[in-house]
Amino acid sequence: MKILALDTATEGCSVSLGIGDRQIDRYVELERGHADRLLPMIDEVLAEGGVSLGGLDAIAFGRGPGGFTGVRLAASVAQGLAFGAGIGVVPVSDLAAVAQHVYQQDPSVLRVLVVNDARMREIYWAAFERADSLAVAGVERASAAADVTLPAGEGAWAAAGRGLKADTQLAERCRSGGATLYPELLPRASEILALARPAVAGGRILDPADALPVYVRDNVAVSSL
Repeated sequence: MKILALDTATEGCSVSLGIGDRQIDRYVELERGHADRLLPMIDEVLAEGGVSLGGLDAIAFGRGPGGFTGVRLAASVAQGLAFGAGIGVVPVSDLAAVAQHVYQQDPSVLRVLVVNDARMREIYWAAFERADSLAVAGVERASAAADVTLPAGEGAWAAAGRGLKADTQLAERCRSGGATLYPELLPRASEILALARPAVAGGRILDPADALPVYVRDNVAVSSL
């Protein structure tokens, strides 16, 4: 199974190529210029892996929520490459990618509250539960940090994402609620790849025309990945 994953929804610009159990990653944090870096990074991992676009099974991408320009970039690049190669796409939640990062770091964590900085005094957030080794997405929202609901239930839980740095009161509320904090995490293509693998294996691949961004702000969306 060969999957290319990419993400530009936040400061992180990343690409991952999965070839069976082998994985090739590129990651850099940028204030701007993601469009200039993304395609060269894709070329690098494909060359290193000895894979052509036409030899891929699918392209996975971070479909948001995140910065409007970055989310549109990932969706449009995934769509254009997939159309050209005659393959399908797998949209993956950027919030789920952060939760997946936590699950891969700490197997004891059962639930993760992801809080990414949405700017304009808001937070993108959602609560996730572990299903085997993967994050199962919850309802995604954009709201003021004071309106973020902490997950209920027994067992170890974590709060993750740059929203914890953007609002220290939210970080303290999570800490007081017993959470382990991961305030530095951003979405990465490596976790998008992990979440896309079962979708590709199960044939849940979309037409490139369905490579659409999800903004969440001003509405509530339910994530499938």
